[in-house]
Amino acid sequence: MPLKVSLVSADAEVWSGEASLVVARTVEGEIGFMTGHEPVLAILAEGQVRITETSGSKIIANAQDGFLSMEGDELTIVAGHATLES
Repeated sequence: MPLKVSLVSADAEVWSGEASLVVARTVEGEIGFMTGHEPVLAILAEGQVRITETSGSKIIANAQDGFLSMEGDELTIVAGHATLES
């Protein structure tokens, strides 16, 4: 079962979908999420959010000023500012 991921900024949804792996930078350091990860609530640090879709495609976003929440197999990343890299 894949992760359900939602990455939102203050003014728009940046990306949402299913992923097999998400790596994000928190104030405590980088953390990776896969299905079955324990619940987490963390402060987001400025840096990349790297998403590997279930198809294997890679999505990279830059995010800062927010938090992330992992509950069940749902990961929500809320950033003050987030954009996808081209």
